[in-house]
Amino acid sequence: MNKDKSETKLNDTMQTLGITVLIPTYNSGKLLIEVLQSVLSLTTNVIVVNDGSTDNTLELLKPYQESIMLVSYPKNKGKGYAIKKGFDLAYKSGFQYVITIDADCQHNVSDIERFVEINKLHPKSLIIGSRDFSNLNISGGSKFANKFSNFWFTVQTGRRLKDTQSGYRLYPLKEIQKIHLLTNRYEAELELLVCAAWRNTAIIELPICANYPSKGERVSHFHPRQDFTRISILNTFLCFAAIIYGYPSMWLRKAFAKV
Repeated sequence: MNKDKSETKLNDTMQTLGITVLIPTYNSGKLLIEVLQSVLSLTTNVIVVNDGSTDNTLELLKPYQESIMLVSYPKNKGKGYAIKKGFDLAYKSGFQYVITIDADCQHNVSDIERFVEINKLHPKSLIIGSRDFSNLNISGGSKFANKFSNFWFTVQTGRRLKDTQSGYRLYPLKEIQKIHLLTNRYEAELELLVCAAWRNTAIIELPICANYPSKGERVSHFHPRQDFTRISILNTFLCFAAIIYGYPSMWLRKAFAKV
């Protein structure tokens, strides 16, 4: 009974604040449904973006079509594109904030309440879930990629973050909708962070736990060679853009904010 009351209170709070949960998915199958059911137990505001799945995703989603807002298209275009489509729908539907959560059961759905609590205290901030990599069953390559991304984020913005590749985030839509992204795949999440920092958007890290199944059970669409190449190209561009636009923009916004 207490749990039901707690979940109802959280749903009411998210309704009042205008927070929806966005789940981008590509061939996640039953894992998506497990995440979706858990999210629906907490909130009625849910957007699922089917990014051109070729498995039985649409069939699995049929029982939930009355409970969610669904965006679906036939060709896979990348996680970044899916997130942007979800943002567009959320904005048009009148939501103020979007919590993005992965469809592979990596994230703990219960952490949504923690994102909401921080949002109440810092309503203009972008909140990012920060994983503790020392306790995660992930490859050395993934750890290196995250450190690589963190380093270049600092170079491009002057800020430090522990986990720039985390997909568990709360975005303030009013700020994010003004950002026009150049990328459509995994690297888009990094681009979003950099561009938000250039707009002097506050970024708060929320320590989270993550769940990584064994290598044979995990659903991953990350292609190390291709995706790392795209991230490297993006970082090269962002370094030049930081000099020409990023740092001057941050300084000017800060100066005008004091006037």
